Amino acid sequence: MKKLDITVHRDRVGKVSDSLRKNDVGGLTFYSIRGRGRSKYEPEHVGTGVMEYTPDFGDWIKVEVLVADSKVKQIVDDLLQTMSRGSSSDGKIFIYDVAEAIDIGTKKTGDTAL
Repeated sequence: MKKLDITVHRDRVGKVSDSLRKNDVGGLTFYSIRGRGRSKYEPEHVGTGVMEYTPDFGDWIKVEVLVADSKVKQIVDDLLQTMSRGSSSDGKIFIYDVAEAIDIGTKKTGDTAL
């Protein structure tokens, strides 16, 4: 099984969730993160609007999900098709191997725990 870490803009989380649901992924975890990469951030007006401030860091959402090996390619292809606008600031997907998963309540293991 694999863990997907999907980093996207705040306004794209719904599309990620829809794509995962379409691919029969039951659960996901997401949270707000801040960071910087190659993206250029737009100046923001502060105070009464006479001062501009260019942020050093952007606000992102990180989505974490565990999926069966057999579903990874389809999910990644679907996310790329849905999310890509052709910019490096569209986000990132990181894929990790997961040795084991255990559902605490049912004591199921492996893909059945998902």
